[in-house]
Amino acid sequence: MMLRADDKLDIEAILADLDQYRPRRRGWLWRKQGPRRIGPFDYREVSENLKQSVPLMAAKYFEDINPQPEMVLTSEIASGRFEDDLRRMRMAAWHGADHMMVIRTAGQSHIDGLMEGTPEGVGGVPITRKQLRATRKALDLIEDEVGRPINLHSYVSGLAGPEIAVMFVEEGVNGAHQDPQYNVLYRNVNMVRSFVDAAEAKFLLAGSKIAQIDGAHNANATARQAWKVMPELMVQHAINCAYSVACGMPKELICLSTVPPTAPPAPALRLDLPYAVALRWLFEGYKMRAQMNSRYMESDTREATVTHVLNLLITRLTHADIQSNITPDEGRNVPWHYNNIAALNTVNQTLVGMDGLSDMVKLDYDGELGTIVRELVERAVLFMEEIVERGGYFSAVEAGMFVDSGLYPERMEDGIVRQLGGGVGLDTTLPRHADYLAPVCQHFGNNPGLPEGQKGCDLIGGCTICDSEKVFYIDELDENDRVECRLSEFDEHRAAGLLRPEVEWYADGVVTLNVFLPAPAAVAEYAGQQMAKRLGIQEPEVVHKRVMHPSEGTLLEIKGVVNIDVDPALLEIPVKEDVWSEDEIRSALKETPMRVVAATVGDDEHSVGMREIIDIKHGGLEKFGIDAHYLGTSVPIDKVVDAAIEIDAQAVLISTIITHADVHRLNMQRLHDLCVEKGVRNRLLLVGGGTQITNDMAKECQMDAGFGRGTKGIEVASFLVKNMKQRERDGEA
Repeated sequence: MMLRADDKLDIEAILADLDQYRPRRRGWLWRKQGPRRIGPFDYREVSENLKQSVPLMAAKYFEDINPQPEMVLTSEIASGRFEDDLRRMRMAAWHGADHMMVIRTAGQSHIDGLMEGTPEGVGGVPITRKQLRATRKALDLIEDEVGRPINLHSYVSGLAGPEIAVMFVEEGVNGAHQDPQYNVLYRNVNMVRSFVDAAEAKFLLAGSKIAQIDGAHNANATARQAWKVMPELMVQHAINCAYSVACGMPKELICLSTVPPTAPPAPALRLDLPYAVALRWLFEGYKMRAQMNSRYMESDTREATVTHVLNLLITRLTHADIQSNITPDEGRNVPWHYNNIAALNTVNQTLVGMDGLSDMVKLDYDGELGTIVRELVERAVLFMEEIVERGGYFSAVEAGMFVDSGLYPERMEDGIVRQLGGGVGLDTTLPRHADYLAPVCQHFGNNPGLPEGQKGCDLIGGCTICDSEKVFYIDELDENDRVECRLSEFDEHRAAGLLRPEVEWYADGVVTLNVFLPAPAAVAEYAGQQMAKRLGIQEPEVVHKRVMHPSEGTLLEIKGVVNIDVDPALLEIPVKEDVWSEDEIRSALKETPMRVVAATVGDDEHSVGMREIIDIKHGGLEKFGIDAHYLGTSVPIDKVVDAAIEIDAQAVLISTIITHADVHRLNMQRLHDLCVEKGVRNRLLLVGGGTQITNDMAKECQMDAGFGRGTKGIEVASFLVKNMKQRERDGEA
């Protein structure tokens, strides 16, 4: 199976024969260094180009280049329906993502067994063998399509952690969150059970070269004053790093999940940059995963994006191996398709725009920055020393040392307290017998009695990690809540090729409406919902409101549902004219110069649109070397034709905005008729423009072309030059 850019992902084909699918590889892959020269520019921090992609919107001004940052880019995807997530992953890959992080359901971290079939989750997806296989199978196709390896990532946590780790190895998952402290502090898993499970899970991950990301950043997402837990964050990173190394994991697979702890209106850079520097100094040799701050996100995507850009500045001033990003509307608790892509575009645009920044801007370690860095490290060391003095990590947790919002050694007495003799899974760990033997190949601990060089699984002819044929595939167990049932609801809809708006799931009908109302927020919110209902929008909900002034106005973004289907087969879509490149246009004009006459005609006083098409400042005709003679506004048709004859022009451009009594049509027809009358129609290209003009309308009035709202100067220039060259060829023939 191979993906073509103009074909949709075939979900049914992905789901077919999953019992026979085997992952093509195991382990994490980093990006490869890319070419230093891309288009007209030299780069210093880029990776290999994508085979297929969607470049940034401004790329059209720079030879359509799409340079890729040197670090792995994350896209966190979890709509609760993995079949829709696959489509989102494909979109994300085309925008540069090569680390697809699938968030597990919140409740799944509490489940004490491996789930093969489970109800749909909220805020994540159920991690089942079927979900993993379908995702990895789809990613195999997607990575071939874009020409770059794509890493699949999920979570190894909760009491099912070791079982999940086994399944991740079996199914070709490439990265995983694993941090026993996360289980202890945030899931109240018994401390002993959590660390025992972590040893087994980490050993499994290391054996298959699965990258590990820790969870220390959750402290600054939880503490009341996150900027004060920076010393503790470094301690949590240190504990997990040391434990991971002890469990056999190499440093190059251990990634610290670092998140700047503040956001504006705090003096974010002054607080966040020293922490980032201290972390990288203290943990040299380990990998850094820079995650954007989501704690302070509300519903304003602009505000979230600005915070993201500041976070990316820290990445460029320091370094990161993985750049994670959160959708800029996470505060709305809906993983919207397009804002997921917007987050990736923000990362690409910012990192590429700051390429080589560290070669021009140096951090002043001898000044205030260095002083703060040393202080943070000293506080972290003192924190660790107190842990040792108290008798170790378990005692420190019982004393509430972690997630205390005091800047250590200050204490606010609001830390998380867990008891060694409490928590989920208490008394479920047992001492290993001296003759215990695990008949598997990736098992933490000693396997006594085995001959030198023999693996435990040799005793049973290989385990599931060595022999994929031994993996027993179980489909979803719920007869009703399963992917096939969800897909069948829209079988006819997809078969007919119908289009319906969507934000989260296929054909969910969700749309948004931006409304500004000159009223206080409370009044505006309810008034906006009423307006949405009158427009036929069902279930209207205000997902964002921004007060412009307590009494003068409020901006609303309203989400709702419109179950309207459109059949593309019934649409009359005009064939879009191929637009020549700037170089092609200039080259043609060097061979054959061109003069045009332009005017706003009749009683029309509008000039802005025509000037946009002509003026060099706005990328108009003058930019390409066309000699444009602008006659002004309210110009009679006969004066336009006389001017064209007088200067020996090759084209006439008229703009007509006013449409009452069909005056716009009459003016275009009059121009054609007068040119015929004066015997110059055959040598003049006649072009009409205006907000209400269409190409079909202009041709009905016997013009050569019509351009409507949104037209750019290059489109008109391309049309004029192509037709001028065609007339030359026709004349030669």
